[in-house]
Amino acid sequence: MKNLVVLIIALFAFFGCGEEENSRATFKEFSPNEEIALKDVSGKELTLVRKNGGFAIKNDENKVLMIDIFGTFCPPCQKEAPELTKYQVENKDKFTLIGLTHFENVTDEYVLNEFLQKFHAYYFITNNQKINDRLVEQIVRDIEYKHEISLPFKVVLKNGEYQILTDVDSGKYGVKYYLGGIKVTKMKEDLAKIYETK
Repeated sequence: MKNLVVLIIALFAFFGCGEEENSRATFKEFSPNEEIALKDVSGKELTLVRKNGGFAIKNDENKVLMIDIFGTFCPPCQKEAPELTKYQVENKDKFTLIGLTHFENVTDEYVLNEFLQKFHAYYFITNNQKINDRLVEQIVRDIEYKHEISLPFKVVLKNGEYQILTDVDSGKYGVKYYLGGIKVTKMKEDLAKIYETK
């Protein structure tokens, strides 16, 4: 009986932990200048380039890039989508927003109908889970974020470098991410500072 219990514990330890450890162990970092082809849910294409330890948009490297890791099911993501769309439209010459679906397995049609159209999220949204998961893992490694991410989770990059932002909870300036629903007025203040820096 004792041997059976030991065997069960050993099997649980081997199979129970192995998948997460294996996925982390098999993660492939993006190499410098590597290009990542993205297609949004309505068919538009865009290419990211690995640059300066972050990402930039190929042939649009001078634009400030916000990457929004979100879920169609997420109430704060739904609530802020129209405001993010408005900001994107008003600043299209210097700002691009890319949404990465995360923590869900839905079709492009579902994202198009149940998020983009329903919540007026008219910006670039990609739903390729394989690429999105790899990008998300690279981002959290890049900024040395040590916790599980919650949605929405955003980073802002300029010339491929992660920018310093205001913490959503504390209101203090000094983090490299927005965690949770953002206050658009604070986001606009942060972005105004970023546009001014060289």
